Amino acid sequence: MLAATTMAAASLMSGTGSAVPLPQEPRPWDVRVKCRADDPEGRRIVTRYGNADLGWRHFTGRHHIKKCSTLSAALTGRVDRNDHHGHLEYDAVVFETGAPRPRQVKFTVVVQYTRTSTDGHYDAGAGQKIGVITAYCHNQPGNKCPAWAKM
Repeated sequence: MLAATTMAAASLMSGTGSAVPLPQEPRPWDVRVKCRADDPEGRRIVTRYGNADLGWRHFTGRHHIKKCSTLSAALTGRVDRNDHHGHLEYDAVVFETGAPRPRQVKFTVVVQYTRTSTDGHYDAGAGQKIGVITAYCHNQPGNKCPAWAKM
């Protein structure tokens, strides 16, 4: 019993005991640019790699949109919703090809066309814009685009 107590005390003093893990920092936001597109009003819109909450890494996993060309299809059209504070939304439709009864799905690309995000957590840097924050399909479970869309 005395040996076990002495060993436990020695372990704590030497730092080899089980320590409480420190909380990890959230995944950093990657400002590198993955995609670029210009809208009809002359805005240069970028898609940054981002993280699990915002940008390419967010919507490729969560919403199954994995091609820059899909984003460009929406971004080269006119803005569908504009709050006049930098929040822009672009809508587009993807059609299934080669099927006897083609399906279609509407999708939206959401852009923050300001240097910082609305909540202030993200900053694109001087002279830069946040860009695409998410993209998703409508009327789909979890807003995840269907596999047939090959987005």
